[in-house]
Order: sequence, then structure tokens, then C-alpha cells
Amino acid sequence: QVQLVQSGGGLVRAGGSLRLSCAASRYIFGINIMAWYRQATGKQRDLVAGIVTGGATTYVDAVKGRFTISRDNAKNTMYLQMNSLKPEDTGVYYCKIDASNGAYWGQGTQVTVSS
Repeated sequence: QVQLVQSGGGLVRAGGSLRLSCAASRYIFGINIMAWYRQATGKQRDLVAGIVTGGATTYVDAVKGRFTISRDNAKNTMYLQMNSLKPEDTGVYYCKIDASNGAYWGQGTQVTVSS
């Protein structure tokens, strides 16, 4: 069973930066999309950023120009670099990998941005 283990996150002031990491416990065959989601308290889990196998990326408008999704295939790890953080970026961030044999989720990590 593949596990996605997240690290990073925490408390930061508005304007600060954080980097989230998501490491797979082993190689995942047939990855289609790697993505980061965010869930604010009392709200649904929404897509923040995604990267497909070919390297193309997509971002929700609210984070464009501030967040960068990337991956290191050799380390089975994906990242989310978050700059110029705003209080509205606060929430639990989850990584997700969609592969040919199913979808995998990380355990979630809290990001809190103070004003």
C-alpha cells in the first residue's frame, strides 16, 4: 500500500513563505496528475494546484503568481512553494496523486497565515 507523507506547513505571518512536501513511500506507476488541495474550516476541499505527467501545471486564480507546484521524480516527492501568503490561504493542505491504479491522499498539513 502506497502512503503519501506530507511535511512542512505551520504558522506564518501574512507575506511570508512556506514549502509543503509530499513524499510517496514507493514508486507509483502510471501517474496522471499530482495535485495539492486546500480545505478551510467548514468548507469543501478545493484544488489549489496540479501538475500532469508532461509537466504542465494549473493553478486556481487565487494563488497564481504566488504558489508553485513542482515534483522530483527521483525522490517520489512533490512540493508546493507558497509565497506572499495571505490569511485566506489558511487551511489544511492535502496532496493527491491520481494514478492508473487509483488515487492516493496525504494525511493533510495545517497552514495558518496570521494577519
